[in-house]
Amino acid sequence: MTRWMYACVVAGLALSPMGASAQDSPLTIRETDAVFEDVVADLQDAIVNRGYVVDYHGRIGDMLARTADDVGAAKALYRNAEFVQFCSATVSRKAMEADLENIGFCPYVLFAYEAETAPGTVRVGFRRLPAGDGRDEVNTLLEEIVAETTGD
Repeated sequence: MTRWMYACVVAGLALSPMGASAQDSPLTIRETDAVFEDVVADLQDAIVNRGYVVDYHGRIGDMLARTADDVGAAKALYRNAEFVQFCSATVSRKAMEADLENIGFCPYVLFAYEAETAPGTVRVGFRRLPAGDGRDEVNTLLEEIVAETTGD
């Protein structure tokens, strides 16, 4: 009987959908129809106007386009894709006081992209930190920055 139950459980798992739903996604993403360059400027302003410093501005889309031939890419993914990173001394300290291992979440990265397949729609977001242990305030801060950037 035990083997039969084990086989049923294994079969059930094999037949169940394994894809993550949008609800389960670790990303928070909002959309806007504003011009990409304006969205990135607004994203940086939303960070700087809170008293933070943008530590780095990466151009992922440029890197992917530049290396497409080298990696045998068959299609373009993004018209534009960039990220910015920053850290907050106040919010980060609170998170790290709650759990020293929260150092692994700093700096905070926000991204913006315009997909090749959806020109005119810019998606802005970030990777949510796990809830609790001082990280909720970080998530709230990042949500506010994204909402301000997209006009929500």
